[in-house]
Amino acid sequence: MNGKFITFEGPEGCGKSTQIKLLSEKLEAQGIKVACAREPGGTATGEAIRNILQHNAAGEPLGERAELLLFAASRAQLMDQVILPALGRGEWVLCDRFIDSTMAYQGFARGMDIAMLDRINDFAINSRKPDLTLLLDLDVEKGFQRLEERYSNGNGTHDRFEREARDFHLRVSDGYHKLAQREPERFRIIDADQIIDEVAVAVWNVVEKAFF
Repeated sequence: MNGKFITFEGPEGCGKSTQIKLLSEKLEAQGIKVACAREPGGTATGEAIRNILQHNAAGEPLGERAELLLFAASRAQLMDQVILPALGRGEWVLCDRFIDSTMAYQGFARGMDIAMLDRINDFAINSRKPDLTLLLDLDVEKGFQRLEERYSNGNGTHDRFEREARDFHLRVSDGYHKLAQREPERFRIIDADQIIDEVAVAVWNVVEKAFF
């Protein structure tokens, strides 16, 4: 079987990393080699950029255009160093956020031109879109309740994006739904307001129907 490229998208606290881990284990149990990645990050360069984007590592306010281009730079490096080589080896790639995060956060939430973002994304990914995008759909307030529970246990603190106003995150959520309407052949919406195992079953049902 040829390599497949699956991305996971959704609002804060929707459970992407957990579901990527569970899907990876399910695929590997079937003898499929899986490469997992995340955005921004996934390479040494990308992780350095992630530290700037999420944790203000540069120590100065980050302009919106600079933010956009840093995401694109991290994405281009990830494509060249990780995703395209893995697909070339016939591996499946599962990525925590990808081009649609840029569209939702910088496009619909920050108000940047959608057509321009399409062009920048296409350049960064060398025109290789995901084969399947799973949108883990969750109410914004419920997502932040999950984050509060996570951080109350000492597991990190709110990053730069999580500290944005709720209206920003509502625009992100709305933007994801507009993206799913724009590319229904690529997107599948999954109700993330369920227990972890139920979401995992829903994810597997979509993947199985798409590729097996």
